[in-house]
Amino acid sequence: MKDYFIGGGDGVVLWQSCGIGETSGVPPGNGENEIMPRHRSYRLLCPIARALDKVGDRWSLLILRDLHAGPARFSDIQQGMPHLASNLLTSRLDQLQTGGLIERRATEYGANVYALTDHGEATAPLLFELAAFGTRWPPAEDTRRPGNMRTIAVTLKEALRRAVTKADGALSVELVVDDEPFAIAVADGAVEVRYQENLGASLSIATNYDAMIGVGDGDITPAEFGNKHIEIRRGSRTATKQFFALLSRAFNRSD
Repeated sequence: MKDYFIGGGDGVVLWQSCGIGETSGVPPGNGENEIMPRHRSYRLLCPIARALDKVGDRWSLLILRDLHAGPARFSDIQQGMPHLASNLLTSRLDQLQTGGLIERRATEYGANVYALTDHGEATAPLLFELAAFGTRWPPAEDTRRPGNMRTIAVTLKEALRRAVTKADGALSVELVVDDEPFAIAVADGAVEVRYQENLGASLSIATNYDAMIGVGDGDITPAEFGNKHIEIRRGSRTATKQFFALLSRAFNRSD
């Protein structure tokens, strides 16, 4: 029997072992034209093993991560992970549908999109904690940037959800990251973040991906992020103060 780690690129590092009820075979390459191993179950009572049966295959958690930004077409998901081969993406989407984590639905315009189910939505805290765990190590030297900014939605959403209270009231914000917009809605102690424009927002601010990663990794302080890396495009003083107070609490709770 042979044990090994796989990873690299934008992939999640997974433990694999040739032997007892896991995916096995030749370690995959960089995501392009990968040979797809047959999915197998750990067949263990342990709830961690049962969770890994659903989300433990390479790329699965990253697909869920991007779908937390809202429903997406196949091409949208592939754009966000350009090094993921289309046949492997198809396989992972099928597995996630079979596992009850995502669903495929038709839009009013006839396009098919993939969206999270309630089980898929429940992965937000898991992905947030996994992101926090990942900041313990520096990125690889050959790290690639994502194909789009959908990647940041789940950690931002979960950080804000952990900090928000009903006292924060209602707020509609447009956050633009490297020219890609997010709509943030705060109401009744709840937060939603979607990868879309928010033209009617009471506050519009802009920043960049590197700064978002920097504050998440602890290389940029929340105060420095707010003072040097955010551009206020429009909005009232009240809305600005309200959102920056929430954002500050979210960043400080994430430390």
